[in-house]
Amino acid sequence: MTAESPAQTVQRLFPLLAEGKSAEAAALFADSVSFSIPHPPGIPWVPEVDSAEGMRTFFELLQDHVQAKEFDLRQVIAEGDDVVLLGRMVSEVKKTGRDIDTVFALHTTVRDGRITRYHLYEDTHAVARAYFGD
Repeated sequence: MTAESPAQTVQRLFPLLAEGKSAEAAALFADSVSFSIPHPPGIPWVPEVDSAEGMRTFFELLQDHVQAKEFDLRQVIAEGDDVVLLGRMVSEVKKTGRDIDTVFALHTTVRDGRITRYHLYEDTHAVARAYFGD
């Protein structure tokens, strides 16, 4: 049996998250994770994360605060252990009812079949507007 490619490993994440399966999604991550999501202060769904258990907490907080509406993965760029995903996502902030509509880049790294890096880049201004207002 051929081992799964890093891109295949990362792409298994999104259906699990869409189904609300935080524990199963977190199981794709290594014990030690480099996590980064630049965000405005006060956004409640972006905790400090450095492990698979931290990723589970992040996914659960995300589900508590944000409702995914659209997810359009436009490009997957893979080289060696690194996988970069480019796309657009629309999510509703449950507290305010306002949408976050943003393009994103997600830089991941997969080593020994587990995700070790999760660095998400998105429109932080759109996040702030949706959560805090104008």
